[in-house]
Amino acid sequence: MPHQKAQLRRDGFTFKAFFVAHDRCAMKVGTDGILLGAWSPVSQAKRVLDIGTGSGLVALMLAQRTTDAVIIDAVELDEQAAIQAQENGQATPWSDRFHVHHADIREWCAGQTARYDLIVSNPPFFAQGVQCATPEREQARYTTTLDHAVLLECAVSLITEDGFFCVILPVDVSEAFAQKAQGIGWHLRLRTDVAEYENRPPHRVLMAFSPTPGECFTDWLAIRGADQHYSESYTALTQAFYLFM
Repeated sequence: MPHQKAQLRRDGFTFKAFFVAHDRCAMKVGTDGILLGAWSPVSQAKRVLDIGTGSGLVALMLAQRTTDAVIIDAVELDEQAAIQAQENGQATPWSDRFHVHHADIREWCAGQTARYDLIVSNPPFFAQGVQCATPEREQARYTTTLDHAVLLECAVSLITEDGFFCVILPVDVSEAFAQKAQGIGWHLRLRTDVAEYENRPPHRVLMAFSPTPGECFTDWLAIRGADQHYSESYTALTQAFYLFM
């Protein structure tokens, strides 16, 4: 019989090492989350926290990139998304160290004594705007339930002295976020400006902040080259995840 390709599920996204169902999540698997999960520095991390995990995508990418000794905690406000993230994690090789917490991060962090070497968030971008189709999507897109000042304060209370707090934001939101961060004692240590194409201006910014001052390293990444195919740099960053790379 001729060899048949495996049927890809339509209720989520299939990666090389795991599957992310997202049919019960307001925000679906997308390039922003994949960039954050592939880019965030993990070399010194022993405990990792994903704030607003959604489907669990970024947390599961970080689980794949770290050793079996690293604990991954993921906090999600929306109940259905939290349940789906937990189910996604249970179906992976990292289920014993991947923990989802259905909670408001403001209340959750107040009760924590553990500190994290790496905290990540693909946070809501926008102030309240056009009404979304569902309250869940509105919660995921708008900063009404998790504004950036609150996010930064929560991260401050949970980070280790040498830890990193990493986010991805639109370019036009990133400068105000960085100013807020620096205003409460964060130091920008890594920054990557991301463009959709080589000949376009950046539309996203990846930033890593630390409580400890030091040199800030900056670079630039195009997702696609002039030929419309994924660029060499994006391929190098994400090839451990995409099936077709």
